[in-house]
Amino acid sequence: MKLHYREMGEGQAFVILHGLFGYSDNWQTHARKLSEYYRVILVDQRNHGHSPWSEEFSYDLMAEDLKELFDELELEEVILLGHSMGGKTAMNFAQKYQDQLSKLVVVDMGVKAYPMHHEQIIAGLKAIQLRPGLGRSEAEETLSAYVDSPGVKQFLLKNLYRGQDKELQWRMNIPVLEREMPEILSALDPAQEVYTPTLFIRGEASNYVLDEDWEEIERIFPDASLETIQGAGHWVHAEAPKEFLESVLSFCLR
Repeated sequence: MKLHYREMGEGQAFVILHGLFGYSDNWQTHARKLSEYYRVILVDQRNHGHSPWSEEFSYDLMAEDLKELFDELELEEVILLGHSMGGKTAMNFAQKYQDQLSKLVVVDMGVKAYPMHHEQIIAGLKAIQLRPGLGRSEAEETLSAYVDSPGVKQFLLKNLYRGQDKELQWRMNIPVLEREMPEILSALDPAQEVYTPTLFIRGEASNYVLDEDWEEIERIFPDASLETIQGAGHWVHAEAPKEFLESVLSFCLR
């Protein structure tokens, strides 16, 4: 699948993959700063953002989508960063094509399978009935019955846009994402080791990467290190942007 992407800066390629329910716009602020050092490429994964929708959705497919983009842009010695679901895509890609990477950055995502925990978000998104005349304020009010966090609400509502008929539409394929949630939450294949230098960044207040997870992570990624950003949760890059960027650049520039 040909993915939508945008780029800025020049030099070594630095590819960024967003997480579940996100898209490339979420990373523009960090991309502008990183573009002072790198050719930054912001990617929309399938069924997200401006990339095409598909009934097929898996990490194998998303890794192959990324491979197609690498080949199209003739990318080599790439620094690949992925957050959450994007981190799992990045790890899958590294297992298949580590020769094309110089470094890997995985943001608040482990290699294990995760239990279902997006039920409230999915229910809230489905409760927003897209219809003629629907406004953003009404959509936000509906979502508020399911999602308390103002930051998470705005993150999700950023996916609403006005189509050619001026009515609100989603940038993400909610029915497929809901159906494929077991795949999204699945574990990484433990059989394929990755020797690319890898940085795992976690938020101190997040439970995605626990201390007891590190042994299994390090077994698959022998050349891995772990940074914990104090006071941050799962959206560590948004909650502690200065500390996050310092960690990324310290790892990538050395």
